[in-house]
Amino acid sequence: MYDFDQVINRASTACQKWDDLQKRFGVHDAIPMWIADMDFKSPPPVIEALNQRVKHGIFGYTSRPDSFYEAIIDWVNRRHHWQIDKKWIAPSPGILSALSLSINSFTQQGDKVIIQTPVYHPFSQIIKSLGREVVTNPLNLKNGRYTLDFDDLESKIDSTVKILVLCNPHNPVGRVWSLEELTMLGEICIKHNILVISDEIHCDLVYRGYKHLPFASISEEFANHSITCIAPSKTFNIAGLQTSCNIIPNEEIRDIFNQSINNQCIGSPNAFGIIAAESAYRYGEEWLEQLINYLQGNLDFVIHYFQENIPHIKVIRPESTFLVWLDCRELGLTPKELDEFMLNKAGVAMNEGYIFGVDGEGFMRMNIGCPRSVLEKCLCQIEGAVNFLCKA
Repeated sequence: MYDFDQVINRASTACQKWDDLQKRFGVHDAIPMWIADMDFKSPPPVIEALNQRVKHGIFGYTSRPDSFYEAIIDWVNRRHHWQIDKKWIAPSPGILSALSLSINSFTQQGDKVIIQTPVYHPFSQIIKSLGREVVTNPLNLKNGRYTLDFDDLESKIDSTVKILVLCNPHNPVGRVWSLEELTMLGEICIKHNILVISDEIHCDLVYRGYKHLPFASISEEFANHSITCIAPSKTFNIAGLQTSCNIIPNEEIRDIFNQSINNQCIGSPNAFGIIAAESAYRYGEEWLEQLINYLQGNLDFVIHYFQENIPHIKVIRPESTFLVWLDCRELGLTPKELDEFMLNKAGVAMNEGYIFGVDGEGFMRMNIGCPRSVLEKCLCQIEGAVNFLCKA
């Protein structure tokens, strides 16, 4: 059994989550429940493989061995029942760099890119920074569950829409999109010749009763009109090693993507990232299964705690990710007031809902990838602050 209850001091390790509190929030003593990494040690086989590599003592330019690709292929087949080919794999330092390169390569200035809000906030930042136009296709929220709005999507499409960025599983609302939903989405995109870039970085962190379905695995036609972005970073808590891969079955699209990687001189791998990724995919599955069980326990604890003690805040139950989307609209606070309330009254640093789009106003995103004792302390502080607010 792995000990996910262990509280590990991450202060003074150049850890963004803990050491950048002052820079990001203007405080130094809040409980950090924001950026999406977990406060758990990575799987022991990953740590051991890295230790062995360190002992070698030489850290020169590195290539990607066949075993690296084989580990990815085996993992995707075993976990997601998708048989991919080695030549389809196009590595990149991270998924956001892949997204930026893809938008730059497959669109022109002034072209439109669709995102489905509320959604991971760097998507819109990247699109705008490249001089492209963001088109929002807001998700529908009904009875505590988000769904895709296909009528709105169709109404937003014209000849200048070139790309749709899909978040599957979705960050921050936690949906695992179904076969029916993905099929309808894909058919619309095929009809309008829209390239789908599917961010599937959270695909391995799915709760019991749900199953992740890679968009490109549904049909050959979907595969040939998409780029699928995956990484071991969220799954095994190795984001700092910056190793991702993009699965691109279409040879023409893949060649353009790889040329963009080479043109930017970002194709060389991180020596430790290669070792960690391969070790995680080969030997980290038992650890992952126990992690998912622990996260499920955290999620159940959070939902019950809010229902029993903080009913003014509603939890949008995620089907995946270690991120929880909190509906705080009943508190009656403006977006800025809500941020200040959580930070200064509750002493908890979370991601502000509005950064995920206007559809996120009145919400907060909380990271539950931490020991339960830390989570309990966080919830107790929120409870005390909310009780004081409601009595005022």
